[in-house]
Amino acid sequence: MRTRLILALALAVSVAGTAFAQRGEQKRGERQARPAPQANRPRANQGRIPPPPPKRNEAAAPREPERMPTGHVNEMPHVNNNRWYGHEPANDARFHLERPFEHGHFTRFGPNYRYRFTRVDRDRHLVYLPGGFYFQVADFDWPLFADWCLDCGDDFVVYEDPDHPGWYLVYNVHTGVYVHATYMGS
Repeated sequence: MRTRLILALALAVSVAGTAFAQRGEQKRGERQARPAPQANRPRANQGRIPPPPPKRNEAAAPREPERMPTGHVNEMPHVNNNRWYGHEPANDARFHLERPFEHGHFTRFGPNYRYRFTRVDRDRHLVYLPGGFYFQVADFDWPLFADWCLDCGDDFVVYEDPDHPGWYLVYNVHTGVYVHATYMGS
């Protein structure tokens, strides 16, 4: 009787150990599928990467600032609650390019593509992405861009600008600010 009890107990421990081992393997697999560490999660736009900006209905629609409930006004180009604020009107002369897409079209844009800059040429306002792709940040947006922490591991998303042919919007997922840039090729 005692021998049977010991065998039954040994069998129970063996089965339980196997079950716990399998459960532990599942948890390890789950850990790999979890989102990136907290430091890489977007901090702007309520922790979400925004959808692409909508095309405006009117070419002369004015630049829209964000008006806070406190009465403050934020005119900086940024995204909050998936709304793109501070975007220039489509007829703004600064965005006219004689040859839009002169160096081709950048096709890896939108919220599904996150990048980190591999290099920044501050003198020429160039930013390089993995794969050898690079953009030139607009001179008029460079002061906004120069404040970004480029060596902090921040992620960026590139969007095609729906209102200005030949331009792209480079969006910082951690600050919510975006700048205009032209694609220079690879």
